[in-house]
Amino acid sequence: MHSNHLLLEEPIRMASILEPSKSSFFPAMTKIVGTLGPRSRSVDVISGCLKAGMSVARFDFSWGDPEYHQETLENLRAAVKAAKKLCAVMLDTVGAELQVVNSTEKTLQLQEDGKVILTPDHGQEASSEILPINFSGLSKAVKKGDTIFVGQYLFTGSETTSVWLEVDKVREEDVVCVIKNTATLTGSLFTLHASQVHIDLPTLSDKDKEVISTWGVKNKIDFLSLSYTRHAEDVREAREFLSKLGDLSQTHIFAKIENVEGLTHFDEILQEADGIILSRGNLGIDLPSEKVFLFQKAAVYKCNMAGKPAVVTRVVDSMTGNLRPTRAEATDVANAVLDGSDGILLGAETLRGLYPIETISIVGKICAEAEKVFNQDLYFKKTVKYVGEPMTHLESIASSAVRAAIKVKASVIICFTSSGRAARLIAKYRPPMPVLSVVIPRLKTNQLKWSFSGAFEAESTNATNESVLKVALDHGKASGVIKSHDRVVICQKVGDASVVKIIELED
Repeated sequence: MHSNHLLLEEPIRMASILEPSKSSFFPAMTKIVGTLGPRSRSVDVISGCLKAGMSVARFDFSWGDPEYHQETLENLRAAVKAAKKLCAVMLDTVGAELQVVNSTEKTLQLQEDGKVILTPDHGQEASSEILPINFSGLSKAVKKGDTIFVGQYLFTGSETTSVWLEVDKVREEDVVCVIKNTATLTGSLFTLHASQVHIDLPTLSDKDKEVISTWGVKNKIDFLSLSYTRHAEDVREAREFLSKLGDLSQTHIFAKIENVEGLTHFDEILQEADGIILSRGNLGIDLPSEKVFLFQKAAVYKCNMAGKPAVVTRVVDSMTGNLRPTRAEATDVANAVLDGSDGILLGAETLRGLYPIETISIVGKICAEAEKVFNQDLYFKKTVKYVGEPMTHLESIASSAVRAAIKVKASVIICFTSSGRAARLIAKYRPPMPVLSVVIPRLKTNQLKWSFSGAFEAESTNATNESVLKVALDHGKASGVIKSHDRVVICQKVGDASVVKIIELED
């Protein structure tokens, strides 16, 4: 680490705050997930997003058909080639989402203190008196006095695009509500969220299953974002479904926690999932506003200790229409990173916002600044203490590699891995330098033919470890991460033993 490296435990020196930020090959270690849509699906814009720091592209199947998303994905592939930046693909399911169907797309005006009826969609048109919804069980799930929110992008803070309803009475399948704020609803679909009410819909809907087994399999998706995860069983079912599809057995499942039910079962969901997305849009409605930060901090800490990625959503809503975030938003992004978040997920900001590239760039810069003062030392000690002794073989190798890299001020950790598990464990200990993963495919044979198994992006190599290491070092030099006389820590398996080596580069 640099001698002028600040940690938040010390008082921060003002001079360093006024120094301009330096740009580097890795704009930030924190990953940025961008949702691709109407404003961000051309090759040019996607290339700009990749260069600005997006490393995961999210395809939200709550809207748009598979053909639309396929076109966007083809553009993403072209952009990846053009920008020479890798990007993972995340499929986001619809899940148990309640939706208001506005087939005519006419603008709906709702007046405060007026009444509106929510009714199962039997083909009637949406109007300011009646809203058709995609679920017939709502009248059984709610009671007088319950709160329901409807909007294209659930209560962002500018309350004119979302409406807050209070259940007045239930009539057979209809729910009569009092309107609590004057609002204008535009678009073809609005999300409906009934606060703290169990919705009896499957977490993986039939539509989701169809999309995953066609679009998902065809495109070998890297991540499945499981909307409305409420129980560990939801994740197990999704995992079983993926493994039956063969091609997706390596797809990682990120459980999206969006309501009190998911929060209540958080610990067991975390055990089953590969990562967690904290959907603050919906959580901010299900929880009292003053409790959202508490859940975020507790959940991120638990993810960190389990070594599983924590991704936070809804960070710079105002950038959907503005070139700059608010001060509160900028501070919020930095605090999410300091708390240990691994990724920031951008939704409307990139999907339909006016400034997708600028948003990614600014969020990346804020993350990078926060990472500079992240107290790695304290974090490392906390994690080691939490893992306890005796450590498993892999944990001890991963933590030793990070400790060694910090002690010798290595510029990079190179990790040989076949599944990516070793690299993820190293990342769990938050090294302040980048981790370069070299994927060594595992060879399997059934006596007739050899096949490779390993991570998706594995390029097959039949070379020795020495020449593979050279490839990794050359890549590091080319991207400006490694210079001559730098020290590099290497983590690899040799036979049954795991080795952590430190090498110093000649000229």
